[in-house]
Amino acid sequence: MPRRRTAAGLPAACHPLPAAAVTLFAAALAAAAGRGPLGSAVTAAAVAAGQLSVGWCNDRADLRRDLATGRRDKPLVAGTATPAAVTRAAALALLLCVPLSLAAGPLAGAVHLVGVAAAWAYNLRLKATAVSWLPYAVAFGLLPAFVTLGLPGAPWPPGWLTAAAALLGAGAHFANVLPDIEDDRATGVLGLPQRLGARWSAAFAGTLVLGSTAALVLGPPGRATAYGWGLLGATAVALLLTCRRPGRLPFRAVLAVAAADVLLLLLRLGALETPPLPA
Repeated sequence: MPRRRTAAGLPAACHPLPAAAVTLFAAALAAAAGRGPLGSAVTAAAVAAGQLSVGWCNDRADLRRDLATGRRDKPLVAGTATPAAVTRAAALALLLCVPLSLAAGPLAGAVHLVGVAAAWAYNLRLKATAVSWLPYAVAFGLLPAFVTLGLPGAPWPPGWLTAAAALLGAGAHFANVLPDIEDDRATGVLGLPQRLGARWSAAFAGTLVLGSTAALVLGPPGRATAYGWGLLGATAVALLLTCRRPGRLPFRAVLAVAAADVLLLLLRLGALETPPLPA
């Protein structure tokens, strides 16, 4: 019976939705950058391993606070996964992430591992500080570099792409904590969103994600497409409507905007000369 509970709870404890979203983004970006099927697969595997390690680490680090607030939606609190199993899973995923990251090249691998380390630092310490947004900005901002540094010549990504990814990551942080701000405050987690409160955090989430979309629309060379202008306007309206509501709706809106941004990015890259990403 314990093995069945562990098998059922482990997938839910890794934060599967954001993990899958980030992995798919990395795979799409690698394919658009010309990494090829093998390179794209290795990139996706490395990112997936990193995201799994971060997700499991997050739930394990939050166990005491989740128990205090009665978070029955968390597998560790509900008893569908054990702390030991989640700890082992996080460690194994982190160990796998190292060779998978380095398979893209020493510099590319080092950059990705810095991003994963930033996410672990958030889980273990920084989420309760005023710089809680910084690990998200660093981890997301370095993801395009992990992709491009694996290309021949190891080029760095253009600044507009790094800025768009970093803004999206910081915005996702503000949106993600909105449903739990009061519980976080009660258990001593005082990151920047908790210090600002739900109203200001929602405003920051919308502004940062809108800035990310604007960087993708206006940053690349050439004229912005009709899709880009339409997405920018739709993003502004959608975030204005959703980021004023409580619950997980703002976070889901951020994920939806991220998916639309990926499509915009692929369209823009397709219009650039080969190689597509280096400026």
